[in-house]
Amino acid sequence: MTLIAHVSDPHLADDGGRSAGRVERVVDYLRRLRRPVDAVLVTGDIADHGLPAEYAAAKALARVGVPLLQLPGNHDERSAFRQALLGSAAGAGPVDQVARVGDLTFALCDSSVPGRDDGWLAPATLAWLDGVLAGGAPTFVCFHHPPVTIGHPDMDRLRQFGEERLAEVLGRHPNVVALLCGHIHSATVSTFAGVPLLAAPGVASTLVLPWEGDGWLDREAPPALAFHLYEDGRLTTHYRLVP
Repeated sequence: MTLIAHVSDPHLADDGGRSAGRVERVVDYLRRLRRPVDAVLVTGDIADHGLPAEYAAAKALARVGVPLLQLPGNHDERSAFRQALLGSAAGAGPVDQVARVGDLTFALCDSSVPGRDDGWLAPATLAWLDGVLAGGAPTFVCFHHPPVTIGHPDMDRLRQFGEERLAEVLGRHPNVVALLCGHIHSATVSTFAGVPLLAAPGVASTLVLPWEGDGWLDREAPPALAFHLYEDGRLTTHYRLVP
C-alpha cells in the first residue's frame, strides 16, 4: 500500500503570513496523521511571484518528514525553483523530474510556459515522458495545468493546450495509473485519453464555480488536499479540508 498526500497552489507570498500560515496548517495536519504518508506531491504554484523568499517559506513542507515531489506552475520561476527546491543549477528549460516511491514511478512534467498563465508541454518534455513510461512501472503522470476544460470559462482559457500530443504518448503506455494536476484550485475528477485525471484543491484558495455565485476565488475557504491510496493495483482518492 502506498499513500500519497497531494497538495497544490500554496501561492506563498509576502502577505502578512497568510499564505505561510495556510501551509503550516497543512503541514501540521499531515504530521498528526496516525499513519504517515509515503510522500507529499506538490503540483505547482508554490511561489506566487517566483521570488527566493517565497521558496524559502516553502521549505516548511519538509517538516512533514517524507519525500517531497515538487513541480512548477505558471506562478513559479524555473531558475529560482531549481536553486531553492532542487538544489540544482539555474536554468530556463523545463523542470522535468522522475521520482520513485515504493513500486510507483512519478513523472513530474513541467507544463509551465514562462511569461504565460496557460500551459503546454514542450516537445522535449513529451519525449522524456515517453521514455519514462517505457520503463513499464505503474506511473503517475503529474503536471500543473489540466489538459481538459472543467466548466469554468476563465479557468478553461488557462488550461494545458496541445493536449492531443500528450494523448498520443499516453496511448502507447497502459501503465499510466492516473494524471495528477493542480492549477484550478478545485477538487476535480475527470478523464483524459481514457486515464483518470485528478486535480488537487488549492491551499491558498478555492475556485468559485459559475453555478455557485459571483467571483473567481474564495480566499476564506479552508485549505484542502487529496490523498491517493494505491493498493493491489487499484487507486482510491479521498479529498479532505484541513481544519
